[in-house]
Amino acid sequence: MRVLIIHQNFPGQFRHVAKAWSERPGWQVVGIGRDTAPGMPELERSGRLTLIRYKPHRDVGKGQHHYLRRMEEAVLHGQAVARVLLKLKAKGFVPDVILAHPGWGETLNAKDVFPDARLVHFCEWFYNAPASGNGLDPDWPGADIGFDPEFPVSFDDRARIRAWNALHLLNLENCDAAISPTQWQKAQHPKAYLDKITVAHEGIDLDGLKPDPEARMTMPNGAVLKAGDPVITYVARNLEPYRGFHQFMRALPAIQREHKTCHTVIVGGDEVSYGRAPAAGKTWRQVMLEELGDGLDPTRTHFLGKVPYADYKRVLQLSAAHVYLTYPFVLSWSMLEAMATGCVVVGSDTAPVREVIDDGVNGLLVGMFDRARLSEQMLDALALSTTERQRLSPTARHRAMSFSTASGIGVVETLCFGGEQQMRRRA
Repeated sequence: MRVLIIHQNFPGQFRHVAKAWSERPGWQVVGIGRDTAPGMPELERSGRLTLIRYKPHRDVGKGQHHYLRRMEEAVLHGQAVARVLLKLKAKGFVPDVILAHPGWGETLNAKDVFPDARLVHFCEWFYNAPASGNGLDPDWPGADIGFDPEFPVSFDDRARIRAWNALHLLNLENCDAAISPTQWQKAQHPKAYLDKITVAHEGIDLDGLKPDPEARMTMPNGAVLKAGDPVITYVARNLEPYRGFHQFMRALPAIQREHKTCHTVIVGGDEVSYGRAPAAGKTWRQVMLEELGDGLDPTRTHFLGKVPYADYKRVLQLSAAHVYLTYPFVLSWSMLEAMATGCVVVGSDTAPVREVIDDGVNGLLVGMFDRARLSEQMLDALALSTTERQRLSPTARHRAMSFSTASGIGVVETLCFGGEQQMRRRA
């Protein structure tokens, strides 16, 4: 079996499936990622996986219309990958299946090079903007664009998003089948293409995520925190409004006034993954710290930045109350990993979170913009009795188990190869 896996940030969501396929006897697995992609060094060194890196030959033109900047960037990515594919074909490599995240344009010409390969796309998100300033299609529940009243959407924003969706429509048209991690994310795509999309989460590493009553960690200021201490945790790839960072920070002063011994551990970088950057070259962390001023106790508020995975897992094991807030957008791995660790999660009452958390059953939900209630929920989580915590934590872990890597790989293989019998026949 010959398999081609394409992801700009390889391996991205394909880490588990790439590892599983590379271990199959007789399979040839080739990955394609940008020159900045982390790759999978161990598999590459072993020769079980070949990773080819690409780089667009130029940047987007300075005079390009701003509605089309991301589309031109996608075409440049697609062109660079097409050149890689043509070289592979010239060397005799013709894949049976191409599994790809098409969000940056890499697969725009994949079918032109390999028309007989089955192309399976990872459909992470389709942007939807309200048609007017006062609301949405009554049959559509609303998503990230225009969700936060603090950041109103302009006509220019809507026009730019409509142009950007042209790439996603091309991707939906070009693929033979598609995968979306959650029902919520699938539902954002146009109705005409929903029959193409199967829900299959890429999976989380359940074996490496579990409670540890002996966990302890030293903070940058020397404070030592242990499992069982009143520790609030917050994790995001980057600290930004899309993941409710601004609302979380605004709730902290009231919590610290009420609870004199609690500590807060915050993991995440200062870049922007989604949405807009703050003005004047500042980071969202700087903006919030300036806004809160003396209202926040810096000796009990610990910013760790981006940390190694082992430290991240330890942070979750320390947690007495883990806060996960998000716009109606892509569901983060971190929330599922927190649940798998047995954390009591205080989550935003938004559609992607509600798909996983039942309020009071395996976590606690709160309105994204109800700052007073958010503070109360965090304090309630810190005050949970041992009996209540023992009820919530195992239930959360049990729910997270439905997002195992094994189940995700199984669905992906069925989409790619048509089931176990066809896999054996084609191999």
